[in-house]
Amino acid sequence: IVITNDGATILEQIDVQHPAAKMIIEIAKTQDKEAGDGTTSAVVIAGELLAKAEELLDQNIHPSIIIKGYTLAAEKAQEIIDKIAISVEPDNEETLTKIASTSVTGKNAESHKELLAKLAVNAVKQVAEKLNNKYVVDIDNIKLEKKEGGSVKDTQLIRGVVIDKERVHPRMPKKVEGAKIALINDAFEVKKTETDAKINITSPDQLYAFLEQEEKMLQEMVEQVAATGANVLFCQKGIDDLAQHYLAKAGILAVRR
Repeated sequence: IVITNDGATILEQIDVQHPAAKMIIEIAKTQDKEAGDGTTSAVVIAGELLAKAEELLDQNIHPSIIIKGYTLAAEKAQEIIDKIAISVEPDNEETLTKIASTSVTGKNAESHKELLAKLAVNAVKQVAEKLNNKYVVDIDNIKLEKKEGGSVKDTQLIRGVVIDKERVHPRMPKKVEGAKIALINDAFEVKKTETDAKINITSPDQLYAFLEQEEKMLQEMVEQVAATGANVLFCQKGIDDLAQHYLAKAGILAVRR
């Protein structure tokens, strides 16, 4: 069961076969994608336009004439909209917050719209870039991270990146100020051989030497990281247990996968 009063969501849930109805749903989706709001209004207007078109068709007016009339009306409407539009600068927080509040109204989060509208405005201002005298915002630069527990009031904007991971070793520092972060997109482990290899060991010394060599390789890897001056390590794949120990010893905070 879906409980909502958001026009676009309701229309998306409806299964329709009628081609005109499908177009109406597309209108709602496009409106939602472009403006994030005003879906119901767009659908109601489209519905009225269709109803009026039907009256004209009953008077035996040719469909292409009706379409031409609507096209002219659309052009005129855009002309008028451009005249009455006001330009909003990024530092005009009051207007931006009002715009955001309008979008939050009618959604489940309406009870916290002041907080959420402010957060939305701040988040968008963080990632707004000026290109050829126009401001461009790539929404993909804003990430929403959901956590269980707490209420909407606990929502906060983090100016930076949140990576929801544990440090790999308890002896690693919990907090690092002014971090230098090393990014590694490979496994922090001793590499397996390309081909299947067997090693025949005849004496305990050889086994010891073999293990010692592995240990030395891991130690060298950690030393290389430390030599760059990095004190935080983000590894895309796994980190060997022994490497974790050496990283903790070097005071480097590491996160894997």
